[in-house]
Amino acid sequence: MSLTRAFGRGFRDGLSVPGFVLISSFLGFGALIRQSEFTLVQGLLSTATGWALPGQIAMVELYTTGASFLVIALAVALTNVRLLPMTVVLMPVLRSASTPRWLPYFVVHWVAITGWAQALRVCPGMPRPARFPYFMGFSMVLWPGALMGTLIGYYLAGSVPLALSLGLVFLNPIYFMLVFAADLRIRTRVWALGLGALLGPVLHLYLPDFSLLVTGLLAGSLAFVLGGGLAGKRKGKAS
Repeated sequence: MSLTRAFGRGFRDGLSVPGFVLISSFLGFGALIRQSEFTLVQGLLSTATGWALPGQIAMVELYTTGASFLVIALAVALTNVRLLPMTVVLMPVLRSASTPRWLPYFVVHWVAITGWAQALRVCPGMPRPARFPYFMGFSMVLWPGALMGTLIGYYLAGSVPLALSLGLVFLNPIYFMLVFAADLRIRTRVWALGLGALLGPVLHLYLPDFSLLVTGLLAGSLAFVLGGGLAGKRKGKAS
Protein backbone atom coordinates (compact mmCIF):
# COMPACT_ATOMS: atom_id res chain seq x y z
CA MET A 1 0.00 0.00 0.00
CA SER A 2 1.45 3.38 -1.03
CA LEU A 3 1.52 6.22 1.48
CA THR A 4 -0.89 8.23 -0.67
CA ARG A 5 -3.37 5.37 -0.81
CA ALA A 6 -3.08 4.89 2.95
CA PHE A 7 -3.80 8.58 3.53
CA GLY A 8 -6.75 8.41 1.13
CA ARG A 9 -8.16 5.35 2.85
CA GLY A 10 -7.97 7.11 6.22
CA PHE A 11 -9.63 10.17 4.75
CA ARG A 12 -12.48 8.09 3.31
CA ASP A 13 -12.96 6.23 6.59
CA GLY A 14 -13.17 9.55 8.42
CA LEU A 15 -15.96 10.68 6.09
CA SER A 16 -18.17 7.79 7.23
CA VAL A 17 -19.71 7.09 10.64
CA PRO A 18 -16.78 8.33 12.80
CA GLY A 19 -16.81 11.76 11.19
CA PHE A 20 -20.59 12.04 11.46
CA VAL A 21 -20.52 11.10 15.14
CA LEU A 22 -17.74 13.53 16.00
CA ILE A 23 -19.30 16.45 14.13
CA SER A 24 -22.63 15.75 15.83
CA SER A 25 -20.94 15.73 19.24
CA PHE A 26 -19.34 19.11 18.61
CA LEU A 27 -22.70 20.49 17.54
CA GLY A 28 -23.64 20.05 21.18
CA PHE A 29 -20.47 21.80 22.31
CA GLY A 30 -21.14 24.72 19.99
CA ALA A 31 -24.61 25.10 21.49
CA LEU A 32 -23.14 24.92 24.98
CA ILE A 33 -20.67 27.74 24.45
CA ARG A 34 -23.43 29.91 22.97
CA GLN A 35 -25.68 29.26 26.00
CA SER A 36 -22.74 29.94 28.34
CA GLU A 37 -22.10 33.32 26.68
CA PHE A 38 -18.70 32.41 25.28
CA THR A 39 -17.76 33.96 21.96
CA LEU A 40 -17.54 31.91 18.80
CA VAL A 41 -13.81 32.65 18.55
CA GLN A 42 -13.26 31.29 22.05
CA GLY A 43 -15.18 28.15 21.24
CA LEU A 44 -13.31 27.54 17.99
CA LEU A 45 -9.97 28.23 19.67
CA SER A 46 -10.83 25.69 22.36
CA THR A 47 -11.64 23.05 19.75
CA ALA A 48 -8.60 23.82 17.59
CA THR A 49 -6.07 23.68 20.42
CA GLY A 50 -7.63 21.38 23.02
CA TRP A 51 -9.72 19.08 20.85
CA ALA A 52 -10.84 16.96 23.82
CA LEU A 53 -14.57 17.30 24.39
CA PRO A 54 -14.77 16.24 28.07
CA GLY A 55 -12.08 18.76 29.02
CA GLN A 56 -13.73 21.49 26.97
CA ILE A 57 -17.08 20.87 28.65
CA ALA A 58 -15.44 20.91 32.08
CA MET A 59 -13.80 24.23 31.24
CA VAL A 60 -17.07 25.86 30.15
CA GLU A 61 -19.12 24.56 33.07
CA LEU A 62 -16.56 25.56 35.71
CA TYR A 63 -16.07 28.97 34.15
CA THR A 64 -19.80 29.69 34.23
CA THR A 65 -19.93 28.77 37.95
CA GLY A 66 -17.21 31.32 38.72
CA ALA A 67 -14.41 28.86 39.47
CA SER A 68 -10.87 30.20 39.64
CA PHE A 69 -8.38 29.77 36.82
CA LEU A 70 -6.37 27.29 38.91
CA VAL A 71 -9.42 25.10 39.57
CA ILE A 72 -10.38 25.15 35.88
CA ALA A 73 -6.83 24.26 34.81
CA LEU A 74 -6.62 21.37 37.28
CA ALA A 75 -10.03 20.02 36.27
CA VAL A 76 -9.18 20.13 32.56
CA ALA A 77 -5.80 18.50 33.23
CA LEU A 78 -7.39 15.67 35.23
CA THR A 79 -10.05 15.19 32.57
CA ASN A 80 -7.51 15.03 29.76
CA VAL A 81 -4.84 12.98 31.53
CA ARG A 82 -6.35 9.94 29.77
CA LEU A 83 -4.71 11.17 26.57
CA LEU A 84 -1.25 10.33 27.93
CA PRO A 85 -1.74 6.54 28.24
CA MET A 86 -3.71 6.60 24.99
CA THR A 87 -0.71 8.17 23.25
CA VAL A 88 1.74 5.75 24.88
CA VAL A 89 -0.34 2.83 23.57
CA LEU A 90 -0.90 4.24 20.08
CA MET A 91 2.52 5.51 19.04
CA PRO A 92 4.26 2.09 19.03
CA VAL A 93 1.42 0.80 16.84
CA LEU A 94 1.87 3.61 14.30
CA ARG A 95 5.66 3.94 14.31
CA SER A 96 7.88 2.09 11.84
CA ALA A 97 11.62 1.93 11.34
CA SER A 98 11.38 4.62 8.65
CA THR A 99 9.32 7.06 10.74
CA PRO A 100 11.11 10.42 11.18
CA ARG A 101 11.81 11.15 14.83
CA TRP A 102 9.89 14.44 14.73
CA LEU A 103 6.71 12.99 13.23
CA PRO A 104 5.15 11.46 16.39
CA TYR A 105 5.56 14.79 18.20
CA PHE A 106 3.66 16.49 15.39
CA VAL A 107 0.93 13.85 15.08
CA VAL A 108 0.30 13.54 18.82
CA HIS A 109 -2.00 16.60 18.77
CA TRP A 110 -4.55 14.58 16.78
CA VAL A 111 -4.75 11.75 19.28
CA ALA A 112 -8.40 11.74 20.37
CA ILE A 113 -10.74 9.00 21.40
CA THR A 114 -12.31 8.49 17.96
CA GLY A 115 -9.06 8.37 16.00
CA TRP A 116 -7.39 6.30 18.72
CA ALA A 117 -10.09 3.64 18.64
CA GLN A 118 -10.09 3.57 14.83
CA ALA A 119 -6.31 3.29 14.60
CA LEU A 120 -6.12 0.43 17.11
CA ARG A 121 -8.82 -1.39 15.17
CA VAL A 122 -7.48 -0.88 11.64
CA CYS A 123 -3.75 -0.15 11.73
CA PRO A 124 -2.46 -3.49 13.11
CA GLY A 125 -3.63 -5.10 9.87
CA MET A 126 -1.75 -2.59 7.69
CA PRO A 127 1.92 -2.42 6.66
CA ARG A 128 3.80 -0.31 9.20
CA PRO A 129 4.89 2.48 6.80
CA ALA A 130 1.22 3.04 5.88
CA ARG A 131 -0.06 3.47 9.43
CA PHE A 132 0.94 7.08 10.10
CA PRO A 133 -0.45 8.27 6.73
CA TYR A 134 -3.71 6.41 7.43
CA PHE A 135 -4.03 8.02 10.86
CA MET A 136 -3.28 11.47 9.47
CA GLY A 137 -5.82 11.04 6.67
CA PHE A 138 -8.44 10.00 9.19
CA SER A 139 -7.59 12.91 11.50
CA MET A 140 -7.68 15.44 8.65
CA VAL A 141 -11.41 14.79 8.44
CA LEU A 142 -12.15 14.72 12.17
CA TRP A 143 -10.25 17.83 13.28
CA PRO A 144 -11.76 20.24 10.72
CA GLY A 145 -15.08 18.44 11.25
CA ALA A 146 -14.94 19.25 14.96
CA LEU A 147 -14.36 22.91 14.12
CA MET A 148 -17.27 22.86 11.68
CA GLY A 149 -19.50 21.18 14.28
CA THR A 150 -18.61 23.84 16.85
CA LEU A 151 -19.40 26.58 14.34
CA ILE A 152 -22.75 25.12 13.24
CA GLY A 153 -23.80 24.26 16.79
CA TYR A 154 -23.08 27.82 17.89
CA TYR A 155 -25.43 29.25 15.29
CA LEU A 156 -28.08 26.56 15.78
CA ALA A 157 -28.32 27.29 19.50
CA GLY A 158 -31.77 28.69 20.21
CA SER A 159 -33.38 27.08 17.17
CA VAL A 160 -32.86 23.54 18.53
CA PRO A 161 -33.87 22.49 22.07
CA LEU A 162 -30.86 22.72 24.39
CA ALA A 163 -31.46 19.23 25.77
CA LEU A 164 -31.24 17.80 22.24
CA SER A 165 -28.09 19.76 21.42
CA LEU A 166 -26.31 18.69 24.60
CA GLY A 167 -27.47 15.12 24.13
CA LEU A 168 -25.41 14.97 20.93
CA VAL A 169 -22.29 15.24 23.08
CA PHE A 170 -22.86 11.65 24.26
CA LEU A 171 -22.75 10.21 20.73
CA ASN A 172 -18.97 10.06 20.76
CA PRO A 173 -18.49 7.90 23.90
CA ILE A 174 -21.34 5.64 22.76
CA TYR A 175 -19.64 5.15 19.39
CA PHE A 176 -16.32 4.49 21.13
CA MET A 177 -17.93 1.79 23.28
CA LEU A 178 -19.59 0.14 20.28
CA VAL A 179 -16.33 0.08 18.30
CA PHE A 180 -14.62 -1.92 21.02
CA ALA A 181 -17.65 -4.06 21.76
CA ALA A 182 -17.65 -5.15 18.11
CA ASP A 183 -14.44 -7.12 18.69
CA LEU A 184 -14.70 -9.19 21.86
CA ARG A 185 -11.82 -11.55 21.19
CA ILE A 186 -9.64 -9.71 23.70
CA ARG A 187 -10.76 -10.71 27.20
CA THR A 188 -9.30 -7.61 28.82
CA ARG A 189 -11.53 -5.42 26.67
CA VAL A 190 -14.63 -7.40 27.63
CA TRP A 191 -13.83 -7.16 31.33
CA ALA A 192 -13.09 -3.41 31.09
CA LEU A 193 -16.39 -2.62 29.37
CA GLY A 194 -18.43 -4.83 31.68
CA LEU A 195 -16.82 -3.69 34.93
CA GLY A 196 -16.99 -0.05 33.89
CA ALA A 197 -20.72 -0.35 33.16
CA LEU A 198 -21.32 -1.99 36.56
CA LEU A 199 -19.06 0.12 38.76
CA GLY A 200 -19.79 3.52 37.21
CA PRO A 201 -23.40 4.00 38.45
CA VAL A 202 -22.60 2.55 41.89
CA LEU A 203 -19.55 4.71 42.50
CA HIS A 204 -21.42 7.79 41.29
CA LEU A 205 -23.77 7.41 44.27
CA TYR A 206 -20.87 7.64 46.72
CA LEU A 207 -18.24 9.65 44.83
CA PRO A 208 -20.13 11.89 42.41
CA ASP A 209 -17.15 14.20 41.84
CA PHE A 210 -14.58 11.45 41.25
CA SER A 211 -16.69 8.49 40.12
CA LEU A 212 -15.52 8.57 36.50
CA LEU A 213 -11.84 8.68 37.43
CA VAL A 214 -12.15 5.97 40.09
CA THR A 215 -14.28 3.77 37.81
CA GLY A 216 -11.69 3.93 35.05
CA LEU A 217 -8.86 3.12 37.44
CA LEU A 218 -10.64 0.21 39.14
CA ALA A 219 -12.29 -1.27 36.05
CA GLY A 220 -9.14 -1.02 33.98
CA SER A 221 -6.90 -2.51 36.68
CA LEU A 222 -9.29 -5.36 37.44
CA ALA A 223 -9.77 -6.04 33.73
CA PHE A 224 -6.02 -6.26 33.26
CA VAL A 225 -5.72 -8.80 36.09
CA LEU A 226 -8.80 -10.85 35.14
CA GLY A 227 -7.82 -10.84 31.48
CA GLY A 228 -4.51 -12.51 32.28
CA GLY A 229 -2.27 -9.44 32.39
CA LEU A 230 0.47 -9.30 29.78
CA ALA A 231 -0.04 -12.97 28.93
CA GLY A 232 -3.66 -12.31 28.02
CA LYS A 233 -2.64 -9.34 25.91
CA ARG A 234 -0.16 -11.43 23.94
CA LYS A 235 -2.75 -14.15 23.46
CA GLY A 236 -5.28 -11.59 22.12
CA LYS A 237 -2.73 -10.32 19.63
CA ALA A 238 -1.84 -13.81 18.50
CA SER A 239 -5.50 -14.65 17.86
